[in-house]
Amino acid sequence: MKVPFYRHDLSPHHADAVAKVLSTAFLTSASAGRDVEAKLCEYFGTKHAALVNSWTNGAVAALLALEIEPGDEIIVPAQTFIATANVVELVGAKPVFVDVDPSTLLMTPDSVRAALTPRTKAVIPVHLYGQMVDMEALKAKLADRPDISIIEDSAHCFEGERNGNKPGRHSRCAIFSFYATKNVTCGEGGALVTNDDSLYERFVETRMHGMSAAAVDRFTLGGYRHWDMARLGMKANLPDLLACLLPEQIDAIDGKLARREEISAAYERAFADTPIRWPARIDKARHARHLFVIHVNTKIRDEAIRVLSDSGIGVTVNYRSVPTVTFYRKKYRYDAGSFPASHDWGQGTISLPLYLSLTRQEQDHVISVVKNKIVPLMDRMN
Repeated sequence: MKVPFYRHDLSPHHADAVAKVLSTAFLTSASAGRDVEAKLCEYFGTKHAALVNSWTNGAVAALLALEIEPGDEIIVPAQTFIATANVVELVGAKPVFVDVDPSTLLMTPDSVRAALTPRTKAVIPVHLYGQMVDMEALKAKLADRPDISIIEDSAHCFEGERNGNKPGRHSRCAIFSFYATKNVTCGEGGALVTNDDSLYERFVETRMHGMSAAAVDRFTLGGYRHWDMARLGMKANLPDLLACLLPEQIDAIDGKLARREEISAAYERAFADTPIRWPARIDKARHARHLFVIHVNTKIRDEAIRVLSDSGIGVTVNYRSVPTVTFYRKKYRYDAGSFPASHDWGQGTISLPLYLSLTRQEQDHVISVVKNKIVPLMDRMN
């Protein structure tokens, strides 16, 4: 049986939204995107939202808006996607890695506190796999450092909550991804939400080359309006041709979470009496269930991937510990012992299929292969 790693939930009727944009004068960022931004503000309870063409470009634009400079330090978890650290390097700052909690795989407030220096200008907590970092505790740990901005990496956590709070509540801003495999998607894209008026004003410039007026604003009232550039920026805006795919998904996202929970719970029940591990569920939190990741013995992980592939099951790795990739290992001279919890997880993790259209028969096939072929490989290692 063939079970792909991912199938998106979009259908041909979404082409109607694209056709509506094609009937207007603007294919780039205009009214459709602004309608989505208003919807995001309502969903997250924030004053501002701004669409971007990727999480990565949105994060770079945010760092530019925060005036991060070479020599500044930004604390990031060692266990995350490389983009979290790469955006820091791209603006000339230094990523300072911290290890994660070995149970939840999330950055901890204590680890952040221990990594602070006078050069620390920001912290990027990552809400990995759909669970939120304890933002209230993190904010409290930084209460005596108002110069430090908290930027939430919410690429995995659109509909997640912790202690009743959604992303954007206890930070300078939160940044989301609408990449192809995300719970809300338009293929490529993302968004920033914030309650900071000043940051928002700067961000709408830094996401568009630093220009004081976007295309739709330069041609208002039937004429041309001059623009200026007061700060350095980049091209990070999302066109209406993609933004138009988002409203229906945002409206439906909470209702679809039950199905993602059902699939995840079935995996957890099936693997409960095996040596398979997965991140611990956090109390008083709403899991966005973006990915279902397991950990196998690190010595057989690559063989396990081969077995799953040979059985027709699509899998991936989310993620290797960032300090172990060649660029960061060479630049900062990290080794396997630098961040042990992150390194161990990165060497043994595998992401299993998790999406709304995954059938019971398909999931049973995945579970059967893991229990009957992967678990025996692990047992032989003990």
